[in-house]
Amino acid sequence: MLHRVLLVEDEIGIRVGLEDSLCVAGYDVDTADDGEAALQLASQGGFDVIVLDLILPVKDGIEVCRELRNQGIDTPVLMLTAKTQLQDRLRGFAVGADDYLAKPFEVLELLARIRALLRRSMPSTDETASHVHAFGDLRVDSKHATVWRANERLRLSVKEYKLLHYFVTHPAETLARRRLLNEVWKYQPKTPTRTVDVHVGWLRRKIEDDPGNPRWIRTVYGKGYEFVPD
Repeated sequence: MLHRVLLVEDEIGIRVGLEDSLCVAGYDVDTADDGEAALQLASQGGFDVIVLDLILPVKDGIEVCRELRNQGIDTPVLMLTAKTQLQDRLRGFAVGADDYLAKPFEVLELLARIRALLRRSMPSTDETASHVHAFGDLRVDSKHATVWRANERLRLSVKEYKLLHYFVTHPAETLARRRLLNEVWKYQPKTPTRTVDVHVGWLRRKIEDDPGNPRWIRTVYGKGYEFVPD
């Protein structure tokens, strides 16, 4: 399984070197060089680990991590910094960072920390049974806000995940587009109902074997959609 890493580092030499090392180690890597760009990428979902520098332009790593957690994004965060004071580490942990690595560091240690975070975030059948919704070979883990197909984590945006989660927690109900806008998008008057159709289409392409003839998320013509579990 190819894990996806978001690397956030403003120093181009360090960023390029780490990106190369992560790619060689078998990771799918996206990069950002400031806090605002990192937030935009991370908010789309689909990352397995975020490697986040503390000192960044626009928004620092503390602010980025805080905003991600406020959005309900619990992707593991490994924070990088040249600072070694206990106070800085505590600030990172306080806003939801999962681990901390002080510069300079060896790439092998970074890779080991990433592997450890991936192991910790992998859902366990016994521990997650109460909050996992399973259908076919898919599992929606509401505790970790992740979706798995067999042993592969699917890359869903935040809205795609929230929409799927709403479907699986309301099985066999006819869900009108306006209801979905109210519950998933926290409806704003100017939000077009077409937004729902677009996201359903994206979601079908990721979870259905045949998106044109969906098994799970079915259209109820003239009314909306229905999630049909096994």
